[in-house]
Amino acid sequence: MPNGSLSLPARLYLLAWDTTRNEPAGTTHLARAGALAELAQRGLLVDDDGIATPVDMDARTGDAVLDGLLELVRESRPHHWRSWVPLHARVTADAVREQLAAEGYLRADKRRALGLFPTVEYALERAAVVDALREEARRVLEGPVRPADVSARDAAVVVLAAAAGVSALGARKEHGRGTERLAELTERSGAATPGLRKVMDELSTALTAAAAPTGV
Repeated sequence: MPNGSLSLPARLYLLAWDTTRNEPAGTTHLARAGALAELAQRGLLVDDDGIATPVDMDARTGDAVLDGLLELVRESRPHHWRSWVPLHARVTADAVREQLAAEGYLRADKRRALGLFPTVEYALERAAVVDALREEARRVLEGPVRPADVSARDAAVVVLAAAAGVSALGARKEHGRGTERLAELTERSGAATPGLRKVMDELSTALTAAAAPTGV
């Protein structure tokens, strides 16, 4: 995908950005799921009977967002992957947003709410990057690239974004017509590490549940 240096949570945060309103949309759980997926793909978190488990208490990635989540997992009692998607998820989303602002993808505008209280509003600074991410994500989801030729990172982006119902990929009913394709991409996203396919399934299920309408 374009801007390959971006982490999975950063890509997903931008992919879900509402360019019409110029504001984040449904990024909180998505950013957390992306961070969990990347740590799992890197082998720093492994599945232990459904529990997200650090393999090395001293390992670091050099990415502040990923390392922050690693530290949180280490210092917390054990949780299943699904539980980690919503648990303190805003911590990860806020860290991704600040990282993207520091790297120039977002612009931070300082304001005063009601003329009194200092606040910061974020706006998209590099719309072309988001457009490119969306175009490539749709290409991965719809073809013609074979799932076997898609990188594990790109497959993970599309699988998680589709599970969260990111509008840039089309409506959920359209995703439904591509169930077989998504299953193949899920397999591809978890191909590098034993047990990773199960992790991706868990993360996708959690995202779908979080995005489901509430109430009657």
